[in-house]
Amino acid sequence: MRERVNVDWSSIEAKWLNRWGESRVFEADPKPGKKKFFITVAYPYPNSPQHIGHGRTYTLADTYARYLRMKGYNVLFPMGFHYTGTPVLAMAKRLRMGDRELAETFTRVYKVPEVTLTEFNEPMKIAQYFHREIKEGMKSMGYSIDWRREFTTIDPPYSKFIEWQFEVLREKGLIKKGSHPVGWCPICGNPVGQHDTVGDVEPEIEEFTLIKFQLPGSIAPTATLRPETVYGVTNIWVNPESEYVEAEVDGETWIVSREASEKLKLLNRAVKVKRSFKGHELLGQWAVNPANGSRIPILPAGFVDPDNATGVVMSVPAHAPYDFQALLDLKRSRETLKKYGISPSLVEALKPLSIIFVEGYASTPAEEAVLRRKIKDQNDPRLEEATEEVYSREFHKGVMAPGTEPYAGLPVQEAKRRLIEDFLKSGKADKMYEIINKPVTCRCGAQCVVKVFEDQWFIDYGDHEWKSKAMECLSEMRILPEEIRAEFEYTVGWLREKACARRGGLGTKLPWDKRWVIESLSDSVIYMAYYTIAHLIQRYNVDGEKLNKHVFDYIFLGQGDPRRISKETGVSLQALKAMRDEFQYFYPLDSRHSGRDLVPNHLTFFIFNHVAIFPPNLWPKQIVVNGSVLMEGKKMSKSFGNIIPLKDGVKEYGADALRLAILSTAGLLQDVDFSPNLARSLRERLERLYWTALETAAKPGPQSKEEPAFGLEERWLFSRLNRAVKNVTEAMEELRVRDAVQMALYNLDHDVQWYMRKALSDASPDRIPIIEAVLRRVLEVRVKLLAPFAPFICEEIWEMLGGEGFVSTSEWPRCDEKALDPEAEEAVELIRKLVEDVSNIVKATGISPRRIIVYTCAPWKTRIYREILQTPPGKLRIAELINKARRDIDLKGADQQISRCVNLILKETSTMPEDLKKRKIKALDLDEKKLLLNAKSFLEKELKATLEVYGEEDPEKYDPKSRAPLSQPLRPAIFIE
Repeated sequence: MRERVNVDWSSIEAKWLNRWGESRVFEADPKPGKKKFFITVAYPYPNSPQHIGHGRTYTLADTYARYLRMKGYNVLFPMGFHYTGTPVLAMAKRLRMGDRELAETFTRVYKVPEVTLTEFNEPMKIAQYFHREIKEGMKSMGYSIDWRREFTTIDPPYSKFIEWQFEVLREKGLIKKGSHPVGWCPICGNPVGQHDTVGDVEPEIEEFTLIKFQLPGSIAPTATLRPETVYGVTNIWVNPESEYVEAEVDGETWIVSREASEKLKLLNRAVKVKRSFKGHELLGQWAVNPANGSRIPILPAGFVDPDNATGVVMSVPAHAPYDFQALLDLKRSRETLKKYGISPSLVEALKPLSIIFVEGYASTPAEEAVLRRKIKDQNDPRLEEATEEVYSREFHKGVMAPGTEPYAGLPVQEAKRRLIEDFLKSGKADKMYEIINKPVTCRCGAQCVVKVFEDQWFIDYGDHEWKSKAMECLSEMRILPEEIRAEFEYTVGWLREKACARRGGLGTKLPWDKRWVIESLSDSVIYMAYYTIAHLIQRYNVDGEKLNKHVFDYIFLGQGDPRRISKETGVSLQALKAMRDEFQYFYPLDSRHSGRDLVPNHLTFFIFNHVAIFPPNLWPKQIVVNGSVLMEGKKMSKSFGNIIPLKDGVKEYGADALRLAILSTAGLLQDVDFSPNLARSLRERLERLYWTALETAAKPGPQSKEEPAFGLEERWLFSRLNRAVKNVTEAMEELRVRDAVQMALYNLDHDVQWYMRKALSDASPDRIPIIEAVLRRVLEVRVKLLAPFAPFICEEIWEMLGGEGFVSTSEWPRCDEKALDPEAEEAVELIRKLVEDVSNIVKATGISPRRIIVYTCAPWKTRIYREILQTPPGKLRIAELINKARRDIDLKGADQQISRCVNLILKETSTMPEDLKKRKIKALDLDEKKLLLNAKSFLEKELKATLEVYGEEDPEKYDPKSRAPLSQPLRPAIFIE
C-alpha cells in the first residue's frame, strides 16, 4: 500500500477553478438540436457575505445543474446581483451616525478590514465590496456559473428592461394608482417589503373589524378577526396598566390605546386626542353590544397588547380558547378582583355563550379544546394549538346558531362576510389594518407599521382574471417537493394589491412617474429573461438608452420588424437577431430555485408576472423549494455568533465537504442542521476516496480487452453498482439529493469495502488483477456519480484515472439492466446478514464463539414464501395456503410450525416494495446450504470460529437446542457454542 499523503484541498480547488475558467466549460451558448436546461437561483443582495445558510439553495441548484450537464443537456446557470432597495442606504446612514454594533458586525463577523470599513459611509462601496465577496464565495464553492451574463439591477440596460416590464403591465391594466395599506417605515418614510427588513421578514397586513361597543358618551372599538362571534361576547378586555386615550376619530369619540391613536393617523383617520388615562379607569363600566343590545362589563386582562390594533378586545369564551382561559384565571384570582374593585359575583355570573354549531364538539368548543389539553393558565403554549384547532374547524365547518339572527343557519364563512358588510354599512363597525407578524424591523432599526398610502402605485395581484392565469400556470408546473404546492395555491388566492414603488432607494424609476423608484420585489420577477441577453448587450456594446420598448417587444415577444427597429434605435440588426435567437433557444425557464420563505412573495410574483407578460409556451416549467440551515440546532444569526461566511467555510472544511454537509442530512423542505463535526467527517471520507484512487491509478489497468471470468462477488458488486446508478439517477430527477448522496457516497463505499474483504480473503495470485480491474471500473462510475456533489475531488480523481476531458462534462453513468443480478445480490446479502447476525448474538451474549452451526430452511418454507410473494395483494387465501402446506409435509407439530412460518413471512412481506419482491422470488432458486459451504473459509475467518452448515431436514444434523425449526427462507437459523 502506498504511503498516504495529506490532501492539499486548497491546491486542488485552485487548480480546477483555473482549469474550468480557462476552458470556459460552464459557458452556455445556443446549440440548435441539443436539448437545453435553463436553471436560476434568486440573485443575492450584496449587503453582507453569503454564509452557509445561503449556501444550501445555491449548492442544490449547482448540483442539479452539474447533474443535468452530465445527462447531456446544454445547461445555462447564470448569476446577477440585486442592488435595488434601501438596505445599503440604511447601513451607510447608521455607520455615518456612529453605530458601533453595525461596525462590529462588519469587522468581527464579516471580517471587513478596518481600512475598508471607513469607505462604507458610501452605500455603493458596501454593495460593491460584498458583490465581490459573494462572487468569490460562489466560485470557491465550485458553482458552475456562466459569469459572462453577470449584471446588477442598477445597470442602465437592466433598468430599461424593467421599464419595459412595467410598461407592459400598465398597458394590461395591472398597475394602478390609489390608496392602499402598506408596510411602512416611519423613519425612512417609505413602504417596506421583505428585502427592506431585518431578517428579510415580509410585513403581513391583516384587516381587523372594529366592533363599536357603546359606552356612555363614547365608543369602545374592539378589534377582531372573527366579527361573526360578536353575538357570543360576555365582556370586554382592557389592559389595566396600559395607557389609553379618549380621542375624536372622524367625528366619533373612541376609547383606544395610545399606540392605536398614532396608528389610526397613519391610516388617514382624523384623530384628535382629548385626554389620556390608565386602563383601570375603564374597569367596571358597562358597554352595549351593537349586535343584540346586551350590556357587558369591562374587565382586566394583562394579556391585552396595547400595541395590537386598538388595545380593546371583545371576549368570546365559548369560541376563543384564550378568552375562556382568561375568564377562568380571573375567576380564580381574588387578588386581582380585589385590586381593581370588581365584584367576584359579577365575574362568576359570566358564562360562555355558544353561538356556533360544529359537528364533533359540545356546545362550547373553546372549553372542550382547553380542558382536553389540560391547559393550566394563559401562559400555556398549548393555547395557541387549541386556538388554531377551534378557529379552523369553526370557520370551515361551523354554522351560526339560533340567536344570531339574521345570520342564523348560515355557514360561518358566509355569515362573516355578510356581517362585516352589514355592520360597516350601518355604522356598527369600522376597520383597521395591522401587521400580524410583528415585530417587523426596518433595516434602519425602526419598527414597521401600517400606513394607508395615498396616490401609491400598486401591482394589482387581486385581479381575478390574472389569478386564474397564475393558477393555470401553477397547475401545469412541476413543484418540488409536491407538498409545497398548497402554499403556492394559498398565496395566489390571498394576494391583492401590492405597492410596487417607493420614493427613494436604489433601482429603476417608474417610466411614467420619475418621482417613484420600483421596489425590490417588483423588479426581480422576470429577470431570468434578461440573463439570455445580458452578455450580448456587453458583446455588441449596446447603449442602454437605445433599449426602448420596441427593442424588448421584439426580443421577448417577437413583435415588430427588426430592420425597422434597428434603423429607429441604432441597435444593430445583428445584435437584435442574436438576442432574439438566444432568448428563443433558452426560454422558457426550466427550473427556479429558492428558499421556502420566498413562496408567499417573490416566487408567486414570479409566476404572476410571467403569465402576464409572456405567452403560455414561455411560462416557467418548474420551481424547487428548500428549507433553511441551522447551526447545530440553532438558527443562524449574528446575535448567536454562529454565522460562517462561505469563503471561511471553504477554508475550514474544503468546498466538497462543505457542499456534502449541507446536501446530505435533510430532505428538500426539511431544515439542514449543519454540524462542523459532520463536515470534518465528510472531508475524511473524501480523503479516503482520494487515497483509494491514488492506489488504483498506480496499478496497471486491464491488459486484455476480453471480459475476465467473474465470480459471485463480481456479479454482486456490478449488480449493486448498476442498481446504485439507477437509484441515484431516479433520486436526482426528483431532487432527493440526500438519498442520492447516501447511495453514491455511503452505500457504495460499504459495498466496495465488503467486496474487498470477501474477494481478497482467499484470492489466488491470478485473481488479484481481476479484483483490481473491478475496483477500477467501480471507481470510475463512483466518481461520475459523485461529481455533481463533490466536483473538485472528482475532477482530481478523474484525471488520475486517465479520464478524458472534465468529469463535469463526461456522460452520466447508465444503468446496465443486464448486469442487475438479484440472485447474486441476495446470495451475498445472505452471507453479509449471517455475519451481522452472529456478531450481534456474540455482542448481546458476551460469549466467545468456538463453533457456529447454521441451519438453512426446509423446502416447504421456501414454497410458502414463493407463493406469498407471487400472489397479488388482496388475493392471498391464508387458510388455503396453510392447508396446502399441511398436505405437503409430514411433520410432528406441523400446524404450529406452518402457522409460525406464514405469520413471519406475512410480517416481512406486508410492506415489501414490488421490485424487492421480484428480486426475492428470483433469489429463492439459491441453494443456500451450498452457498454457505462455498463461503465457509471466508466466514470462519470473519467469525473466528469453526462453521458447520445443515439443512433443517438433515437427519444427522447437530441441533442440541432445536434451532433448526427457526430457520426462514434466505434467513438461516444460528446456534453458537
